[in-house]
Amino acid sequence: MATPTTREKIPHPATSALDLATVMRTVGDPVRLDMVRLLADGREWSCTKLADALDVPASTGSYHMRLLREAGVTRTRADGVHRFISLRRDDLDERFPGLVDVLTR
Repeated sequence: MATPTTREKIPHPATSALDLATVMRTVGDPVRLDMVRLLADGREWSCTKLADALDVPASTGSYHMRLLREAGVTRTRADGVHRFISLRRDDLDERFPGLVDVLTR
């Protein structure tokens, strides 16, 4: 029997693999764009608080957060059963200078 860990490895695309068309298609949804704007404050948000702030059901929030992570827009950190989301601002700025500023205006 495997021992549970408090630090689960969640896959994220490498900075060099970020694709502008994928990022733009992903943030083109109003809920996901609102998530990016909230995350632009630089803090880590719990999945629950992020979904609550946007007034969406937890399952809907999880779906949108997964798409943002898979596109390389956000980073998800696991801590036990909790998930914390943050914007990959440095990675996005490195790949696409100025993009985050445009999205968060």
